[in-house]
Amino acid sequence: MMKSPEIRVRMAALREEIERHNFLYYVEDAPVVPDAEYDRLFRELQALEAQYPDLATEDSPTSRIGGAPLPEFESVVHAIPMRSLNNAFSDSEAGDFDRKVREKLGSERVRYSVEPKFDGLAISLLYEKGLLVQAATRGDGFKGENVTANVRTIRSVPLRLSGSGYPDRLEVRGEVLMLKADFE
Repeated sequence: MMKSPEIRVRMAALREEIERHNFLYYVEDAPVVPDAEYDRLFRELQALEAQYPDLATEDSPTSRIGGAPLPEFESVVHAIPMRSLNNAFSDSEAGDFDRKVREKLGSERVRYSVEPKFDGLAISLLYEKGLLVQAATRGDGFKGENVTANVRTIRSVPLRLSGSGYPDRLEVRGEVLMLKADFE
């Protein structure tokens, strides 16, 4: 097991490396490591911070999501912050999650909706009276980028809601992604 000075150095190195990858990914749009490698680094830092909370820092990348909006795009302030979801990479992690949920709820049976992890773009779609009026990225969770013009070109995103019974103002949050098959 590492001694405290070694742990402190490793955690600082992980924070620095993750921040560099965040900058390259979110600001430069030029990632240099596969998502799996980034996730491994991030999870290592999370585990160390959980094991040594006194060595965690307030500015740790584990306490942030996304990145600041780019200046080329108009900023959008989210009325309700857009949060990131946790994920599980193995059966044992999914089992641990289930155990914690059942313990907190005091229930033996819990039903889940589970879907594969896709690495897309978190997006918020705002409809007013059924008409798409704004699309925004998650950004840092509090402020994102206005990408309405871009999203209007996605055929699977309705520009006007069909039917009736929806509220005058409706926000839909999800993930925009393209599969390899979309390029064929």
